[in-house]
Amino acid sequence: MGVDNLLFCFIGIWVSFVAKAYHQKNEMAAEIEQQNKRLTLYAAEIEKMTLLEERNRMSKELHDTLGHSFISLIMSLDASIALLDRKPAEAKDRLIRLRALTEQNLDEMRNWVHEMGDEDSSLTQQVEELVERFREHTGIVLNSSLVGTEPLLRFEGQQAILRVIQESFTNALKHGKASQLDLELRFSESMLQLIIRNNGKPMDKLEYGFGLTTMNHRIEQLGGSLRVSSKEENTTVTEVRCEIPLKGVMRYVQN
Repeated sequence: MGVDNLLFCFIGIWVSFVAKAYHQKNEMAAEIEQQNKRLTLYAAEIEKMTLLEERNRMSKELHDTLGHSFISLIMSLDASIALLDRKPAEAKDRLIRLRALTEQNLDEMRNWVHEMGDEDSSLTQQVEELVERFREHTGIVLNSSLVGTEPLLRFEGQQAILRVIQESFTNALKHGKASQLDLELRFSESMLQLIIRNNGKPMDKLEYGFGLTTMNHRIEQLGGSLRVSSKEENTTVTEVRCEIPLKGVMRYVQN
């Protein structure tokens, strides 16, 4: 009788253990399922946020790139139209160069859309080409100074600086009606500094519209700062000053 009782007791304990293990297994399975649901929702939310961020980035790129390109094209077309009757040969020459500019802008847009970027093209080289095209097709007095040795910069850093330059040039002509622009791009050991000045109409009130907000956001994402000021003393000077730590935009090359 004692052995039977001990056996039944053992069986009861074993059954209880099995039932408890089964219950824990079900709880664990339910918890894993719940976690999987949360992960699925989290992944969907991340995807949604990524798509929204990408859409915002694309709208900024389109605004900066197309806005600058179309301002240059419109001004050059206006100059060509004015010359058609008086100097048709010169107007034809302008239109031929304008076509070349349009083709360059198209290539630039294609590179941007596919996020290809030219890894072998330095920021300094791209700035020089941008300045030369802008000077040629708008007729504005544009002085540029490139100081220091440029390190290898990431695509994002190059694009941020180029877009700030384009937006500043466009604003100087479109809103400030400037006749002269001065650009200085300076590289030190730890800092990239960009200064753009124009002699256009002073800004009574600095308002961060889409263009300025986009510029500021670009630079802040790279750990830098952007300041815009306008003052009128002997001459009017509107200045865009941008500083970015090189640590945040340098491209590291693996040996």
